[in-house]
Amino acid sequence: MKADFVSTDPSKPFRELNNVQIIIREIEKISVEISERFRFMEVCGTHTMSAARNGLHSLLPKTVQLISGPGCPVCVTQPGYIVAACELAQRGITVVTFGDLMRVPGGESSLERESASGADVRVVYSPLDSLKYAKEEHDKEFVFLGIGFETTVPTVAATIESAKAQGVTNFSVLSAHKTMPMAMRALLDSPSLRIDGFLCPGHVSVITGTFIYEFIPKEYGIPCAVTGFEPLDILLGIRALLKMRVENRYEVENVYARAVRAEGNEYARRIVESVFEPSDAEWRGIGNIPGSGLTIREEYSEFDAARRHGVTIPNIEPPRGCLCGEVLRGAKEPFDCPLFDKVCNPQSPIGACMVSSEGACSAAWKYRRA
Repeated sequence: MKADFVSTDPSKPFRELNNVQIIIREIEKISVEISERFRFMEVCGTHTMSAARNGLHSLLPKTVQLISGPGCPVCVTQPGYIVAACELAQRGITVVTFGDLMRVPGGESSLERESASGADVRVVYSPLDSLKYAKEEHDKEFVFLGIGFETTVPTVAATIESAKAQGVTNFSVLSAHKTMPMAMRALLDSPSLRIDGFLCPGHVSVITGTFIYEFIPKEYGIPCAVTGFEPLDILLGIRALLKMRVENRYEVENVYARAVRAEGNEYARRIVESVFEPSDAEWRGIGNIPGSGLTIREEYSEFDAARRHGVTIPNIEPPRGCLCGEVLRGAKEPFDCPLFDKVCNPQSPIGACMVSSEGACSAAWKYRRA
C-alpha cells in the first residue's frame, strides 16, 4: 500500500474512504491520459459482489467498465448436475451440500423442493461435516456435492483421504469441481468477446499462486492483476491494469501480496493432485472446456458418487429467456436479461446467477438496480 494512505482505524485501511478517493483520482487521471475504453473482467464471484455492494461501478470513470466472468462456482455448474443431485435424493440417499446449491433450479426441481418433499438434504459449512454424518449413521449412504474452484477442492480432497484412511464405506462425492485457467483461455479464444484485462481471483490464487496466469500476458497480450476483495483491493487491481495498458506492459501483477505468493500453497496442491486428476468439464454458458475439470482418481474410485451410484449428469437446456450463460461469459449485463427483476429475483430465481451469493444477477439485484 502507498505511504500516503491514512486510516483512522489501522485494522481497516482497505475500506478507508480517504484511501479509496486517492486511488479513484489516480484511476481517473490515467483514464484521461489514454482516452480509451477498457473492459476489465473480474473472474471471481466475491469480486463481483464486493464491487456491487461498495458501489464501485458508479465510482469508476465511464472509460473503465467492470464486467463479470465465470467466477461463481454455483453459477457455472451445469443444470444437469442439480438434476442428478435431486435424483440421488429421490433414491433415499442423504445429500449433503453447501447452502448456495439448495435453491438452484435443475429441470423441474431443486434440492430445496426435494427437502420439502421429505428427502434427506443437509446443509454444511465444510465437507468434513458430511464425513462426520457418515461415521455416525452407518445405515445411510451420504453423498457430498463437490462444486467449486481451486479454493475449496483441497478440503474435499482431504476429506476423501480421511474417509479412505478411516475405512468409511458409506460416503462419496459427486464431483463437479473446476479450475480457472482453462476457462480464462476459453473466454480469450472467443472471437465475439473483448477483454482488456483480468482481475484474477484472490482466493484461488492463495492456493495456485500467480504463475498459473502467466500464459495470458505471454500468449494474448492481456494484463492480469491478482487482487483481494476489499474496495481498495479491487481499485488497486484496476489501477494496476490501467498502468500496464498505458506502459504497454503485459504482466501478472500481484496486488494482494498480503495473502498470495507466487508459488501458492504447494501442500494444498499436492493433496488435490493425489486425489483428483484433470478432466474435461461443462461450464454453464461456455460449454465443454478441455482440462478444466477435476475427476476423482481411480485409486479413490469408491468415493466417486457417479460411479458408486450409477448416476449420470444429463444435458439440460437453460430456462427460456434466461441469459445467465451470457452474463457468465461477460457478453451481457444482468440488466440485459428480459427476466431480470420481472419474473427472476432472489425470492423466485429462474437462473443460478440470481441464486448464489456470488452471482452477478444477485449482486446487481441487491445493489445496482437504482
